[in-house]
Amino acid sequence: MNSAIVLLFAVAAMLCGYVFYSKFIATKILALDNSRPTPAHTMKDGIDYVPTNKYVLWGHHFTSVAGAAPIIGPAIAVIWGWVPAIIWVVVGTIFMAGVHDMSAIWASMRNRGQSIGSIAGTVMGTRVRSLMMVVIFLLLLMVNAVFGVAIANMMIKTPSAVLPVWGALVVAFIIGQCIYRYNMNLVWVSIIGVTALYGLIYLGPMFPIVLPETVMGLPDNAVWILILFAYAAIASLLPVWMLLQPRDYINGLQLFVGLILLYAAIFIGTPNIVAPAVNTALPADTPSLLPLLFVTIACGAISGFHGLVATGTTSKQIDKEEDVRFVGYFGALGEGMLALGAILAATAGFATLGDWQAVYQKFGDGSIGAFIDGGATILNAGVGIDMVLSQTMLTVMAALFAGTTMDTGVRLQRYIFQEFGEFYNLPVLNKSVVATLLAVGSCLLLAFGAGGIDGAGGMIIWPLFGTTNQLMAALTLMIVTIILLRKGKPVWYTLAPLSFLLVMTVFALLIQLKTFFTDGNWLLIIMDIIILIATILVTFESLSVLRKEWSLHKGKSGEV
Repeated sequence: MNSAIVLLFAVAAMLCGYVFYSKFIATKILALDNSRPTPAHTMKDGIDYVPTNKYVLWGHHFTSVAGAAPIIGPAIAVIWGWVPAIIWVVVGTIFMAGVHDMSAIWASMRNRGQSIGSIAGTVMGTRVRSLMMVVIFLLLLMVNAVFGVAIANMMIKTPSAVLPVWGALVVAFIIGQCIYRYNMNLVWVSIIGVTALYGLIYLGPMFPIVLPETVMGLPDNAVWILILFAYAAIASLLPVWMLLQPRDYINGLQLFVGLILLYAAIFIGTPNIVAPAVNTALPADTPSLLPLLFVTIACGAISGFHGLVATGTTSKQIDKEEDVRFVGYFGALGEGMLALGAILAATAGFATLGDWQAVYQKFGDGSIGAFIDGGATILNAGVGIDMVLSQTMLTVMAALFAGTTMDTGVRLQRYIFQEFGEFYNLPVLNKSVVATLLAVGSCLLLAFGAGGIDGAGGMIIWPLFGTTNQLMAALTLMIVTIILLRKGKPVWYTLAPLSFLLVMTVFALLIQLKTFFTDGNWLLIIMDIIILIATILVTFESLSVLRKEWSLHKGKSGEV
């Protein structure tokens, strides 16, 4: 199959979703209204609550939610075939992810910028809030610990990416000053910033940076992990406009330039997809497509982490209510396009089916490596970019996104500890520095406590990331559904996605529980059971509330 044809139809479908479906949801369901002041204005503090240009905020939301997951998941899931992966990404993005992100921002924005855990308490009571907090904490722990390992591995594997990855921080800091201190024209700042970033990418292969194999008795990957978390701790305490916003914005532009180049290379080179449309010769021990496809590709189709970002940071920066459509839906659309690029790179970036099968010898193979190597092959053949430079560019793309997700993830985890302090009357947790140290400390405890001296403990719990992520999306949509029902709005547009996600993810948790038990992995067994129990309890509480609200709504309708 020609990859250019697949790309054309998939992108056209996603853009139609933005033009038509997102407008319907924004106007008829959420009733976005620019005359209503947003928390960014009513609670403005210059640190977390900051009215922000919608294009800059789109960059923050998009890059914070993207990370490396929409590359990793799709590049693994193609082992079942490229057709199921493409269908799930396109349908999930249009009818689930965009609606999820928009409605999560909207729900938080209409509740003083509260996080989804706090909103759960307001809507369904303190018991549900506590259970949600458990799921949220575990999800953030997985994201931060795993992405720390992923970035460290990329720094070691591709030394040419180190200079541009860290140089991007300097570029972002300067951009923040230009926009907020000196009120410079956003277009010119954007052009200069992207040019500087790609200049660093060009210089990267000329000045590769390699750490010694051991530093003070620690291996190089452990040192990178410590450096990354030290940076994330500092970044999470800075005002959002100083580093987080401009870094995310410039990374968003960099990704779109990278995607445009990759898409252009596909249209010019028109490589054939060598992987099977539906793989009937699966390697041994590959799990069943149903339901594992829907949790392996989480980010890129729909992701609960989006809800944490949407209600944790994005909602506090919305300038006008109608910006929610562009920031939320188009942000999810950008991630879907990244997932689409990952699928095509991992299926059309190989010369033959045999070459593809040599990489995908067991479930879990492929991942970022298939995206980088396959994508570099497509770029080289299509637009003539040197292989080393192409690999550097794609590695920087993946590392910068994982890094922005870590920035936001540690900030969100700091919020969680502060909310714990507020809910349980522990004033010491309300202090930003203390909460940040606890957030970073918990991640490092997992990384080094479970993984030993190399700090790879986060990878141990990675198998539960997809299911926990999708469960979080279902729970977020459940809260939104209750809010919409109370407002007398149609709820099928959120109720249908949440029902599908809930069934698939609980099914996946049960399958994984059996696998963990067979392998004797007690850490994952315990975590799986905790997540499963929390999900079941929240679901029953939510169904009870939904039933009551539905009865009240029908009663009022009957009276009218």
